[in-house]
Amino acid sequence: MILKFIYTNKMHKGMKRISGLLFAGLSTLVMVFVSLSSQAQTGTVIDEVVAVVGSKPVLLSDIENQYLQYRAQGGIRGSAKEMKCHIMESALFSKLLLNQAELDSVEVTDKQVDSELDRRIRYYIQQIGSKEKLEEYFKKPLHEIKEELRTVISDQMKVEMTQQKITKDIKITPSEVRNFFNELPQDSIPLVNTEYVIGQIIRKPKVGLAEEIEVKEKLRTLRKRIMNGESFSTLAVLYSEDPGSAAKGGEVGLFGRGELYPEYEAAAFKLKPGEISDIVKSKAGYHIIQLIERRGDFINTRHILLMPKVSPFELAKASKELDSVYALLQKGSLTFDEAVQKISDDPNKINGGLMINPQSQNNRWDPDQLDPKVLYAVDKLEPGQFSKPMVFKSDDDKDAYRILFLKDRTKPHRANIKDDYDRLQNWALDKKKGEALKAWVGRKLAETYIRISPEYKECNYQQEWVKFSQN
Repeated sequence: MILKFIYTNKMHKGMKRISGLLFAGLSTLVMVFVSLSSQAQTGTVIDEVVAVVGSKPVLLSDIENQYLQYRAQGGIRGSAKEMKCHIMESALFSKLLLNQAELDSVEVTDKQVDSELDRRIRYYIQQIGSKEKLEEYFKKPLHEIKEELRTVISDQMKVEMTQQKITKDIKITPSEVRNFFNELPQDSIPLVNTEYVIGQIIRKPKVGLAEEIEVKEKLRTLRKRIMNGESFSTLAVLYSEDPGSAAKGGEVGLFGRGELYPEYEAAAFKLKPGEISDIVKSKAGYHIIQLIERRGDFINTRHILLMPKVSPFELAKASKELDSVYALLQKGSLTFDEAVQKISDDPNKINGGLMINPQSQNNRWDPDQLDPKVLYAVDKLEPGQFSKPMVFKSDDDKDAYRILFLKDRTKPHRANIKDDYDRLQNWALDKKKGEALKAWVGRKLAETYIRISPEYKECNYQQEWVKFSQN
């Protein structure tokens, strides 16, 4: 007999959309959302429990939703049945880890969940285009989307922590790395793409006192006009330099604590609805803020942002300074490391000035991961050479200058011990951890309640889930 859960239609559609969002990729995000939405029925929806691991159910919708996502992404291999069996085994594994987390009293703090939740929301907004588009799709405000995601993310974090606990003491030796590589079939040795290791020396022109005074005086004038009865929204459209909110009358939208610039947030939370702040300085520039509404720890505000401009004199000064540095580097009278420590305004100078790849968290970059302008500049260099000073936009969207240094460039090649030891070491370690997890699952199956519905007992699982399944 298959257990059934009954959901209201509203809850069912919301959770299906939330689950889809967690796994959808860039190219298929909206496609998957539309696919899931089109299936929603009116009235009451029955969702079957197709498996139970310990106290944790696997819902039919868990399997169907992920199958639809794989199909939309072109990731289907084999028949639909084979793919759904693969998804089922992944779900069984996750539920086994989650059940173990409960037995081990694994906890994640609200702060940890909030931090991960904020990170993912920023990613989803980036993928779908804007916070407003995200809210429009879900037909609910951002804080409600977050609340629906909170439990899902908390469970995922517990699963990850349990998995890490199982594998935390697993190490890999150099001989194991060599054995791993030697056992790879020749036609299975991965092809490593061209990779760049790039350093940079950055010079950020300083914003002069005169420019800051000018901006603050403009904001004082605008604030006075608003206090005298002019529309904050109209003046934001006309004067605000925040492209994301100016067209909407300066409205930022609903955000919780920790999601805005600290100075902006501190000032905004002190306001009453309709009240206007004094001038507030943040990393973005100078603001005046109006509180629209407050809902608990969430606020909706509008603002006018003005950013002090770097004067042409300071820009020319920064460019001239780097011209001199470039000349010294070319002569060999100044090394890259010396220039980074003495001159660079790069926050990553503690890493020796090397650009850190946010995807891999190391200093190696594939060509398609680089800014096209950076790739164009370094592709003409030989390792050890420097680019001429070039203008670019810094992380705070300000004009700055930098010299790029090509430290290393690899050619496309089959992975080998000499050039790719670190990469092979990680692959070998992952394989060893995978084997340890498989052995752990094998031990846990004998002591965990498992129940799988008949239609999924015919799957060709890697583990003996069916053997231990209750009738």
